[in-house]
Amino acid sequence: MKELSHTDAEGRARMVDIGAKSETARTARAEGSIRMSAEALAAVEGNAVSKGDVFAAARIAGIMAAKKTADLIPLCHPLPLTDAGVDIDVDRALPGLRVTAWASTQGRTGVEMEALTAVTVALLTIYDMAKSIDRAMEISGVRLIEKRGGKSGDWARDY
Repeated sequence: MKELSHTDAEGRARMVDIGAKSETARTARAEGSIRMSAEALAAVEGNAVSKGDVFAAARIAGIMAAKKTADLIPLCHPLPLTDAGVDIDVDRALPGLRVTAWASTQGRTGVEMEALTAVTVALLTIYDMAKSIDRAMEISGVRLIEKRGGKSGDWARDY
């Protein structure tokens, strides 16, 4: 069995020492979706939600979340992000919204958790802002799409 990277010799949780790793450019992208009623989608798209601009709030929330990932995920390293963002697209076939988030750094560890956290918090923000219209909204499909850089190299989802 492979040795666990986030435990010490006594089995206690620990942060991985990345001090000896080289700094490289690292980027990750993640995606997810939120399914909602046609009424809720029309209100979100028409900026008619009582809490305000859902797209703007979700983008800002996702970026803020990427910056705070180490405060939320116990064994993540705090990273100086060089870029983070959120795109939101309407998908009438869902019906709902598809969210993509990305994060980049020049560092010793990857930004997969930052991208995943950004997309998740953006989706939760959308839910929070539109829940008065549709409490049955469903968040799904949160997953890593790709990561670039680091010792393990590039990876992209092929399905």
